[in-house]
Amino acid sequence: MLAIYNLPNQIPGEEIIKIIRKDLFVLLRSIMLFLFLFILPLLFYYLIFVGQSDILNNAIFYPVLVLGTSIYYLFIWLFLFFHFIDYYLDIWIITSERIIDIEQRGFFSRVISEQKIANVQDVTSETHGFLQTFLRFGTLYVQSAAAKERFVFEDIPDPDGVRDLIIKLVERHKHQHGESSKEKQTQKQ
Repeated sequence: MLAIYNLPNQIPGEEIIKIIRKDLFVLLRSIMLFLFLFILPLLFYYLIFVGQSDILNNAIFYPVLVLGTSIYYLFIWLFLFFHFIDYYLDIWIITSERIIDIEQRGFFSRVISEQKIANVQDVTSETHGFLQTFLRFGTLYVQSAAAKERFVFEDIPDPDGVRDLIIKLVERHKHQHGESSKEKQTQKQ
């Protein structure tokens, strides 16, 4: 299990700058859908009970209805659990030296990618629609020259602030390493 504050392959002197999860609205949206799907069978049951109460007395129909409803609710709980796991385990870690993307793909599949701050070429943030603008969440794209060319941070809070943070880290990294390479050239001469 990956501990957030114990990074694998940590570079000496590397420090965690920011840990980002998807915006809380994404989880609330899944919970709202869960509540709607939870109430749906209750409404269906109410319509059957009011319209034809003798159907519930049927020796075959009632057990099938209970079994079907139980299976339905099991899948609904599984749906909510999956969305919570996806929300909680999708994480982006920005350090002083690299960007780490931890993406949960299903219950038993995780992909961890990283790119060095020095390889970042372009950072773009997008906010579409009223809700994303009002609640200040959106998508961030980090373009690089590495093997995985584009990192996508979906539905993160304050994408503009994160973009500015990454740009500042890239500039600071270029400034620090640009000076050290100039010093090495000066020392060689």
